[in-house]
Amino acid sequence: MAETAENRDLSADELLTPDTHYAPEITVTRRLGGASNLWGGRCVPCDPIDFQARPWLDLPAWPVTKADLDPYLGPACAALGAGEPVFSDPVPSLTLCDDAFDTDRLERWSDTPRAQVLHRDRLETDPRVMIATGVSVTGMDHNAAGKVTALRVWMNKATGHVPVRQVVLAAGGNASTRLLLNVQAETPALFGGPDGPLGRYYMGHVNGQIADIIMTDEALHDALDFYVDGHGSYVRRRITPTDATQKAHRLANVAFWPVVPEIAQAAHRSGPLSSVFLGLGLPGLGSRLIAAPIRLKHMGPKPWRRGPHLRNLMRDPIKTATFVPWFLWHRRYARHRIPGFFLKNPGRRYGLEFHSEHLPSPDSRMTLSKARDHTGLRRLRIDFRFATRDVESVLKAHIALERWLEETGLARLEYRFAPADRAAGVLFEARHGNHQEGTVRMAHTPQEGVVDGWGTCFDLTNLHVVSTAILPTSSQANPTLTALQLGLRLADRLVQNSVSVAHREAADA
Repeated sequence: MAETAENRDLSADELLTPDTHYAPEITVTRRLGGASNLWGGRCVPCDPIDFQARPWLDLPAWPVTKADLDPYLGPACAALGAGEPVFSDPVPSLTLCDDAFDTDRLERWSDTPRAQVLHRDRLETDPRVMIATGVSVTGMDHNAAGKVTALRVWMNKATGHVPVRQVVLAAGGNASTRLLLNVQAETPALFGGPDGPLGRYYMGHVNGQIADIIMTDEALHDALDFYVDGHGSYVRRRITPTDATQKAHRLANVAFWPVVPEIAQAAHRSGPLSSVFLGLGLPGLGSRLIAAPIRLKHMGPKPWRRGPHLRNLMRDPIKTATFVPWFLWHRRYARHRIPGFFLKNPGRRYGLEFHSEHLPSPDSRMTLSKARDHTGLRRLRIDFRFATRDVESVLKAHIALERWLEETGLARLEYRFAPADRAAGVLFEARHGNHQEGTVRMAHTPQEGVVDGWGTCFDLTNLHVVSTAILPTSSQANPTLTALQLGLRLADRLVQNSVSVAHREAADA
């Protein structure tokens, strides 16, 4: 089922910071499968250091531990179609004399990112599953005992109430936050009150490129491409600082990897890269290949100059003719779906992508607009900010990486910005809104967050949230895998509690 114009309008929120955040209506989608229809498929678990207190960043420990989530890593990978939970693979023939950075950590990629496609059989045949499309939840009735008693719903211009015993809110980061803010508007004391944590600490990631990496070590160069590892999906290695390096340099968590030259710049003179640029610019095809925010990142702003790219195709016809069908086959039809394109070049020169933790700040937040959508819900007002310490951490991480690469003889960096301009370069590159973390944050107490370590609301104890929005910090990792681990853990608890209640009722009878 495709997203309708009417549904898309429900996500047309007010954006105060268009320079740092993508348009809200392209970062969410209201259709079967939700945001998995936009998801690239990258699966990365949070690191052990993410769960721990990090005093150099003034960050407390999470209210859930890595050991709590570890049993759900395998099931989460399986549920996402990402193979087995293998996230490390040493680089063959590479021996490091300095262990300040790690080259062994993997990201896995889903073979079928769209959840409704991956789980079609279950959705169609399981009698316990009911799918209701075209229905919007617009509010919650709750009692003095702190329980949600009914959901208010809107459908076909009519409203109604659905009685509930337990509620699991899994509407995505923005929509979950928006609904709870609307509930709070009716009962201001909920969720810490108007000055409390709900809607605050909005995080994504600080990402982009401010330097190129020129590989001198052949083993590392050859090891940083996509490959199928024998455990059920494509994987790719990342370059990451160890915990000791993060502590020593007072860094936020961060990962690096090489990327192809900017495809929008025809000066790369590559027919295959120009064919990708032209393909992403075709109406219909481009949106089917990658999600809109990633597409915009690669394409750059309009107007697009296609002429130089067409000349690249004519200059490099053989490579182009073989690359295009190969890529489309492996992207759309092969058993294992290749997640992206990475073309090696003889000069071993690539852009160096950084993907850094966006540190939580109460000033980066969502509030409610005065405007309402056609269901009556007030829209979001998004104020998404990067802070000075986010930028400083990225710059320090580059300096540490540059020193390590030189000492190990693996590679060297060439910056795209002069030293005085690098901070501005980080901010120029950084734009997010895809990951939607922190606005319904989990915490140890209701003064610090909205939900506990299980994802259960402090104020409404039968209301549970499964969303990237509950993550208290953003890690270097994309949040989807961790959110699913938390959801599976919560599901186990709800089932166990339900069984216990059934046994007590049977005994009382």
